[in-house]
Amino acid sequence: QVQLVESGGGSVQTGGSLRLSCVASGFDYSTVCMGWFREAQGKERERVAIVDSSGGTTYSESVKGRFTISRDEATNTLYLEMDSLQPGDTAMYYCGASRLKRCYSDLDIDYWGQGTQVTVSS
Repeated sequence: QVQLVESGGGSVQTGGSLRLSCVASGFDYSTVCMGWFREAQGKERERVAIVDSSGGTTYSESVKGRFTISRDEATNTLYLEMDSLQPGDTAMYYCGASRLKRCYSDLDIDYWGQGTQVTVSS
């Protein structure tokens, strides 16, 4: 059974940092594409960052240079290091996994975590 469990969300002030974690189980996550997505209130879910099976990363323009996605294959954990947080980053953040080796959007995601809330105040 595939499970994705996120943690690390919280409330910070503008300019602060948070690190999100997603522990994966039930599949060999090193061979598939995984990513972080977010959904702000009243908006559609959007891609934040993706890492494919070969380790290649893709970021949305709004977070490029501020967020870093990484994974630890020893612990089956996906991370999202978020620096210089802004109020516009406030959203529910979801970890997603695809059965594909490369993925590009939420349409490619087969499994989702329950989400972790990130709130950035000005």
